[in-house]
Amino acid sequence: MPAKNDINKVGVESSDFPILCETCLGPNPYVRMSKQEYGSECKICNRPFTVFRWNPGQGARYKKTEVCTTCAKIKGVCQTCLLDLEFGLPVQVRDAALGRKNQAPTSDINKQYYIQNLEAQMEDSPDGMAYDSQVANRAGREMLKNLARSDPFYKRNRPHICSFFVKGECKRGAECPFRHELPEENGLQNQNMQDRYYGRNDPVAKKMLRQDAENKGMKAPEDETVTTLLFLGLPETTETDVRSALVFSCPFVKPVELKSLTIVEASHCAFVNFKTRDLAERTAEALSAQGGIEVQGKRCKVVWGRSRPAKGKKPESIEPSATATA
Repeated sequence: MPAKNDINKVGVESSDFPILCETCLGPNPYVRMSKQEYGSECKICNRPFTVFRWNPGQGARYKKTEVCTTCAKIKGVCQTCLLDLEFGLPVQVRDAALGRKNQAPTSDINKQYYIQNLEAQMEDSPDGMAYDSQVANRAGREMLKNLARSDPFYKRNRPHICSFFVKGECKRGAECPFRHELPEENGLQNQNMQDRYYGRNDPVAKKMLRQDAENKGMKAPEDETVTTLLFLGLPETTETDVRSALVFSCPFVKPVELKSLTIVEASHCAFVNFKTRDLAERTAEALSAQGGIEVQGKRCKVVWGRSRPAKGKKPESIEPSATATA
């Protein structure tokens, strides 16, 4: 009897083959996998699922699936590394470039209800996926193609760093199956599987978005008090339309988090002041990835505001710090 119809196995998942990216699968076209039904619980939905374990190749560590196939289909990610299947990029980078909103709930009961409804939709879907990778945001897709690797990054399958070696206590020497090297203190080691899946507070994604914004001239000003973004080249519009366009392009921005929004009709621009610097930076990175902001069908440029001059000093006549390509 199928698990869905068995009252004793409600809330479990069984699959015949995992959903993996080319990097996690390894360069060898012939891979031997072990399969264990209901071998572990999904790191996202906490339901028991079929666990696959394999070795990607010589010199690599054994890898296994971390989330169930349903959660992978919802986000369109690999079951092991939780990176996007099409571009191989973090979910936060992909969703920022495409302007997608994270609709998946995080509470346990809501997750189960949400997943049950999506499973019914996926049964009727032609490709069996809940995530639609085809979107109209052309600028965002071009940005993702530029950031994506052309070849699989098999270096990611290397063994983990030996914790005993870091402490200077490893006595295995060359026989140790882990890497004997010191980790880099770059902040990227503090990654969380939940944050990577939902696309929030991912240090790798933050670094990629920040570098992309800087390459496009959208480097954040050094003055931490600057929390204002300028939208240039606006059509005849209203404050409500600008707010709606901002929330649509950056779903993580809530209306209550905006300190003020002022439209200057004569200059066809708008000053958007945020309550926090962190939110202003996230919005600037997302809009830079999308090639600006679209208001009433017109793509507008985005620049950082300038810091206010100190009292007694003349304001410097400088141009806006950066622009985003239209």
